[in-house]
Amino acid sequence: MTYDLKAVQLPVLGPAGIRTVNTLAGLTGIGPLLIRKLRRDAGLETLTTAALDDSPTNTPMLPDVAPSLPPLDPRDDDARAGFRFPTVADYHAAYRAGALTPLDVASRFLSQLDDSEHGDRPMCAFIATRRDDILAQAKASAERWKAGRPISVFDGVPVAAKDEIDQAGYVTTIGTRLFGDAPPAARDCTAVARMRIAGAVMVGKANMHEIGIGVSGYNQHYGSARNPYNDLHHTGGSSAGPGCVVGAGLVPVAIGADGGGSIRLPASFCGTVGLKPTYGRISERGAAPLCWSLAYLGPLANSARDAALAYELMAGADPEDPHSLGHPDISIDARTPRSLHGITLGVYWPWFRHAQPDVVATCERLLEQMCASGARLVEVEIPELELARVAHLVSITSEMCTGLWPHVRDRLGDFGIETQLNLAIARTSTATEYVHAQRVRTRAIAHVERALAGCDAIITPAAGNTAPLIHPSGGAVSDLGRSMETMRFAFLSNLTGHPAISFPGGYDSAGLPIGMQAIGKGWGERLLLRLASFADTVVERRRPQRFYAPLET
Repeated sequence: MTYDLKAVQLPVLGPAGIRTVNTLAGLTGIGPLLIRKLRRDAGLETLTTAALDDSPTNTPMLPDVAPSLPPLDPRDDDARAGFRFPTVADYHAAYRAGALTPLDVASRFLSQLDDSEHGDRPMCAFIATRRDDILAQAKASAERWKAGRPISVFDGVPVAAKDEIDQAGYVTTIGTRLFGDAPPAARDCTAVARMRIAGAVMVGKANMHEIGIGVSGYNQHYGSARNPYNDLHHTGGSSAGPGCVVGAGLVPVAIGADGGGSIRLPASFCGTVGLKPTYGRISERGAAPLCWSLAYLGPLANSARDAALAYELMAGADPEDPHSLGHPDISIDARTPRSLHGITLGVYWPWFRHAQPDVVATCERLLEQMCASGARLVEVEIPELELARVAHLVSITSEMCTGLWPHVRDRLGDFGIETQLNLAIARTSTATEYVHAQRVRTRAIAHVERALAGCDAIITPAAGNTAPLIHPSGGAVSDLGRSMETMRFAFLSNLTGHPAISFPGGYDSAGLPIGMQAIGKGWGERLLLRLASFADTVVERRRPQRFYAPLET
């Protein structure tokens, strides 16, 4: 079998270059020719030349039985290695001991958030926060604690949400200025509502790559969220703000959205855990309709345990989202794994090693540690990855254009210049290409299921590179080749519906985080979280350069 995933070769454009291409793209004669060349260089025309006779699969369909797992040996100690980020349990313990109240923490959060936005390089973590609302939630939580009636382990814990999902009282801008004049949401999206019911203090709308059509985290309107490990670098997108605020310690958990790696990529770049669950596992009710068949909500957290707790809380049936119905029961581990005996990990080596050398070396080292702790390694093959990449790209951009077009057709100039360019390319995909992409989805699901028949999870790096530099001007950069490198391991599970997780694997020579990814069987989140929990015990975590923790003075 031939590994066929290609490195995309496209010109890198700075702000002036993007403006020039946007101008040329709008010209009657040269515009269509230019866009066609960009499409051809990105491989988008391969769908109409491939021999496809499969029936289309319009939304991911996976076996409806949760995989079984070997039991864990008991282990009650906190075995995390290296720098210890504050966890949900630490907040809970502080409140129970009376050392702090949720109102103390909320006040510290607001003060530290203000500090993070000062200086030459503001973190740009949030699009909107509401001080009065945050303090009111914290006061209510403090009163519950005072009365001895906390709701759950999340009571009083600060949690952020990506600006792609509704939070009552806030406008959902999807990272744009264009939707800034929309009315505030009257209801929380289901995921936020479930966090709020558990007593979490929802602290605002975290920044994102505009409309999620990019993977760096760049935002022309609200500033680019900065990487806590080196604030000259991006956080990754499109859940840039959630990656930033969790990685910097401002919150222990944030809710992200993932259409093509948008939870796992910022998790990888910012050294956190990011879980994209099985398709439909967490309700999409209240999320912006950007990419219906590829959209997932999930947690980012600084430990696997916190990611598991948030996942357990948010997941489950929602009558307002039919894709969330009929799933197996939710389960997570109560303890840290002592070993990985009984677990088989699959690796497709040509894919695994198609990344920057530091990324490959770091992930191979962690894989060796997993095997030394009892995991069995087998080689797997996944054909037609290049076709799956193009099918994902056509699917997500076509669905974005379809969902947004009625609202933006007369206001395209209100988007940032990078978004305008991406939309100009996306709008040229045809109905035939979209249907062919769904035929490829049918084949991709079968390929992944075949690989998973011989193992419990497929292991890859989470991204092909570490966090890229922010342009010195702070302006837009169009680097579609690097974007494809970043997404090299992320797109497949969005297309097929399988759960996937990114967890810290180490750091490159410059100290930037590197993530490892595991792709599991349908409804196999428990195993993925177990692998991430094991990594917590062996990967030496480092304190970020920019660190703000409301539990610390």
